Amino acid sequence: MKFKTLNIALLVAAGFLMQGCTKDFLDVKSQEVVEAGDSEEVFEPEALVNGVYGMFTDWNYAFSFLGITEILSDNADKGSSATDTGGDKDILDNLTYTATAGSFAALWEHWYKSIGRATQAIEYTESYGLTDEAYKNRLIGEARFLRALNYFYLVRGWGDIPLQHIDLIERKPTTEVYAFIEEDLLFAIEHLPLKSAYASKDLGRATKGAAQGLLAKVYLYQSKWQEAATMAQNVLNSGEYGLEADYATIWRASTENGTESLFEFQARGETIAHGIQQYSQTQGARGTSGWGWGFNVPSQNLLSAFENEGDDVRKNATIIFRGEIMYDGREVSSAVENPMYNEKAYSSANAGADDTDKNLRYLRLGEIYLILAEAQNELGNSSAALQNLNIVRERVDLPDASTTDQTLLRQAIWKERRLELAFEHDRWFDLVRTKQAATAMAAAGKSFQDKHYLFPIPDNQLIQTPEMVQNTGW
Repeated sequence: MKFKTLNIALLVAAGFLMQGCTKDFLDVKSQEVVEAGDSEEVFEPEALVNGVYGMFTDWNYAFSFLGITEILSDNADKGSSATDTGGDKDILDNLTYTATAGSFAALWEHWYKSIGRATQAIEYTESYGLTDEAYKNRLIGEARFLRALNYFYLVRGWGDIPLQHIDLIERKPTTEVYAFIEEDLLFAIEHLPLKSAYASKDLGRATKGAAQGLLAKVYLYQSKWQEAATMAQNVLNSGEYGLEADYATIWRASTENGTESLFEFQARGETIAHGIQQYSQTQGARGTSGWGWGFNVPSQNLLSAFENEGDDVRKNATIIFRGEIMYDGREVSSAVENPMYNEKAYSSANAGADDTDKNLRYLRLGEIYLILAEAQNELGNSSAALQNLNIVRERVDLPDASTTDQTLLRQAIWKERRLELAFEHDRWFDLVRTKQAATAMAAAGKSFQDKHYLFPIPDNQLIQTPEMVQNTGW
């Protein structure tokens, strides 16, 4: 069983690579890439599904991911030392990148590799001969949820993309890609259990609520307002979730997989071990008495947004300031290199360690309220939209919004998304989706062009497959 050596095709073969992780259900032995026909070991279907989860602990999520989700945007600056480019983080920050920027290539490959694993896990599970239909469909539902999540990153970044199971080169229209994502998530919703139905050893697996929440977000990005509202309301109606009382605790160890969490990239074990490789280290305070590299730092633009709103709660929970005393007693030296750092990346237990023990929150209830509010406003139901917006604002001691003007309320909800979800890796995609990017980038001193609405197809991919069409302007 030999695969053609294209970037995408090569990655499909990695379905049998199991990465170790410290969650019980991800605690699988590291294997070399093997082809099914060459391996004498019989893998259980669950091991292949676990290998898809393991992809979230990769180094790419600690560096390239920061570049193409936050550093691009007005939330963050490159940080670190002025002379440290971070490979391509300087040109991402300045919007002067080209198709050769390594961060795009890294995530393009990584997300397709994850999709390849998920597809092989699905096919293997279907043909393995499991007699417990509910268990079989649960495993398939988990893999289809994970495949949908990875395709969602790709379609938001690049627009028309190959659907790997159909063709490795032909770029399918965005509408077809979204339809495939929806199909995967609807299957997952039908077959995944509620969060409360999992045994404790399986905490962190994809759930019905996670699939509903992700589908609500997928609908939002397509302006399918009624569908987004219905799916977000389903999450709320489930009774499975609640807001953390204290916003400042959302990204701390005490609330991992807690009441607000729909889905997290799992990284914590009983002992500090390999989690998301270097996620905390790359963003930690840099220099004298620091503990990290200092990349992906909050911008003055973001700080001003918090201060203009009088949003001290989320400002102090999101930003580490030079010279402050952290919640765990750690003193941030006044001599560290950058004036601000990302607190949501901070790990109290192992700051500075190569391996991060911190879960990355991918989807949580605070965002579900904002998805519902935005959809309701677009449907003309401003009173319901205000109610859900204000639930989010009340938690952080901000006065209720009161406007019923659809345009003004839309702007208020968009602003709330920025402040609530800062450094949760959606800001760039939100700016593109809402067509705020040009204005926001200008306010941040960056020159946004129409070509920036989509990422460039990586140059290495086009060298190998010149028939794959590049995005306009690149």
